[in-house]
Amino acid sequence: MSVDPIVILAVVLVAIAVVAYFVFASFAFGAGYQPTPRRSVEAMLRLAEVGPNDTVYDLGAGTGAIVFRAARVYRAHVLGVEVEPIRFLILKLRRAMGPFPDRVELRWGNFFALDFRPATVVTAFLWPGAMERLRPKFEAELPRGARVVSHCHEIVGWRAQAYDPETDVYLYRRPSTAAPSTVTSGDD
Repeated sequence: MSVDPIVILAVVLVAIAVVAYFVFASFAFGAGYQPTPRRSVEAMLRLAEVGPNDTVYDLGAGTGAIVFRAARVYRAHVLGVEVEPIRFLILKLRRAMGPFPDRVELRWGNFFALDFRPATVVTAFLWPGAMERLRPKFEAELPRGARVVSHCHEIVGWRAQAYDPETDVYLYRRPSTAAPSTVTSGDD
C-alpha cells in the first residue's frame, strides 16, 4: 500500500502552516511567541514568593508554563490572559485535563484592558514597549506591595528589588511613587 506523494506533500504543507502560524501569527497580536524557560518560570515564582493566598496574573500566558506551575506547585489562584486563539485553546485544554482547574481562570483578550486591582502578583515575559505601556496601569491599579516579575525586560522608572542574572528575572514591588530604575542583586 503506497501513499500518494500529493497527500504527503499536503500533510507536510499543512504542518508547516500550523507551525508558522503558531510561531509568527502572534506578531499580528503584538508579540512574538517565545516560551519562558523552565528555570525562569521557577525563578519568577520563587522571587515573587507566590503562595496559596496570591492571585497571579500571567500576561501573555502562551501555553501556560507559569499558569499551571503557579496553580499546581504554589497553590495560587491564577488568571492567564492570552490573545492568540490557538494558544488560548491549548490553555483551555490543559486546564480541562490538569489538576486544580478551580485555581486557574483563563481570559482570551487584550491584557491592557484588564483590571489589575485583584492581582497580588503579575508575571510577564513581554517586549519593552508593552512593559512601558503597562507601567501606568500598574501604578494606577495594582495594590501597594503587589509583586511584578518580568523575564528579560525591566519596568523603566521602577526600582527592581531583586534581579536574578542567571535567569534574567526582575522582581518589583508596586511602589507608592515611581523611583529611578536601578537593579540590585538577589543575593544581597
